[in-house]
Amino acid sequence: MSQSVPPPGNPFGGDSVPPASGNAPVSGNPYASGPVPPSSGNPFAGGPAAPASGNPFAPAPPPAPVRNNLALGLGAAVVTAIVAAAIYGGIAGAIESEIGFAAIGVGFLIGLVAGKVGGRNPILAVASAVLALGAVYLGQIFGIAIIGSDELGVPVTDMLFDNFGLLTEAWNMGKEAMTFLFFALAGFAAFSAAKKA
Repeated sequence: MSQSVPPPGNPFGGDSVPPASGNAPVSGNPYASGPVPPSSGNPFAGGPAAPASGNPFAPAPPPAPVRNNLALGLGAAVVTAIVAAAIYGGIAGAIESEIGFAAIGVGFLIGLVAGKVGGRNPILAVASAVLALGAVYLGQIFGIAIIGSDELGVPVTDMLFDNFGLLTEAWNMGKEAMTFLFFALAGFAAFSAAKKA
């Protein structure tokens, strides 16, 4: 069995006009148009023509600058640790209670700043964890100093500088297993944030 060949022209149009040569309009066809101009190669380009170099694609943007400034990252982490310790201790002293979960925020903030400013240097991650431990400890000491200064009626600076041994003894008496858990979580948060920033 063989396939039949359709007759020339439009079999449904009623007239047997042979197909037109080229792109000339067919009589009676309202959708036919004149000759089609050659395309630029991109059917979706309605904008400017390709650059003179012949490359129709725009060049890739330059890569982002690499942040690898260890000294600046460490400096920013130290400043952030001091500020975060003061805020953490101020909040703990104001409510006269330790907020363990805030220690995680202190660590995360230190690691984030160190990573954003200094880059992904592995030294920054370790230094951020150590600074987070120190910031949480100093924040707790500062909170105890605020509570002690309220109770004794002396300035906080006198408590911090003249009675630091007394503050350390008070911290030793008040520490428990959760204290060390939040120290560990603060260090982990700082390490992770510095690595991922």
